[in-house]
Amino acid sequence: MKILLTIGILCSATWAAAQERFVPLKYGDMEQWVVRTIHESSIIGGQEKTLYEIGPNQTIEGNEAYTHSGGSPWGTSNVMAKVMGIVKTNNTVYRDTHEGHGSCARLETHIEQVKVLGMVNISVLAAGSIFLGDMKEPITGTKEGVQAMNWGIPYRQRPVALRYDYRMKSAGQPNRLRLTGFSKRATVPGKDCAITTLLLQRRTEDAQGNLTAKRVGTLVVTYSDTTDGWVESATYPIRYGDITRQADYKAELMGLRQCDYARNSRGENVLVRETGWAEPGEEPTHLLLQFSSSHGGAYIGTPGNTFWVDNVGLCFE
Repeated sequence: MKILLTIGILCSATWAAAQERFVPLKYGDMEQWVVRTIHESSIIGGQEKTLYEIGPNQTIEGNEAYTHSGGSPWGTSNVMAKVMGIVKTNNTVYRDTHEGHGSCARLETHIEQVKVLGMVNISVLAAGSIFLGDMKEPITGTKEGVQAMNWGIPYRQRPVALRYDYRMKSAGQPNRLRLTGFSKRATVPGKDCAITTLLLQRRTEDAQGNLTAKRVGTLVVTYSDTTDGWVESATYPIRYGDITRQADYKAELMGLRQCDYARNSRGENVLVRETGWAEPGEEPTHLLLQFSSSHGGAYIGTPGNTFWVDNVGLCFE
């Protein structure tokens, strides 16, 4: 089994044993789920869809915009959209079973289609994703999806590692697809990978509400091939400060980002521009963590890629 690990080398039981304290993220054991029942518009079939969110056990009936409850820090790629008056869902995250451990999250990459004669004909590549933050609903267009995401949560600690259980099933294709909803289907070179991304940022907001950030800590791990069942307690160290001179640095995955949106103090979702690397001892203000069944950005991936995640937490010395 080949697993491509970018920044963050999987350490053996020696690393795990050396950790003095493991702190689970809230709802990171994936045992509690919000179950939403959404009724799609009759013009596209009127199906009843079930969407799952990570949070306190409850059932929500009806086409209500979802907001977090119970202090859950988790958002998902499961969303309700309302485009040209048509209610449609995207469902790429599911509650599943982790043998001997209860429930887990299953993230899948698929193609979501909406066809209404004379009105709209859209095919979108959607990856399954869970992340710290939230999504503003309803989504009103394919271009709005990324901008509706509120990436990250306030956080001021400096963990030494990320730990979780995972399982991966690769679609096995040599290349990926790019489907944005309106552009032509395109081939993106390179095999699809599941990906884990953890970033610690020190954010600043100016008088106009613009957000900039320095990168405090970085961890990126990619998985290219199917695993032989579950990998338990996988533990990856977080790198602090400027990592560009490290041998395993890959700019396209680990470099400074200017593609993420977050909510400022005015309640507006604005672009977060990373402007540089923080000094090694600087304290973060926000933690970003995402697990995704595909890598390469929005609307890029391979249908069938599947990534299971469970028991997520941080390690401290």
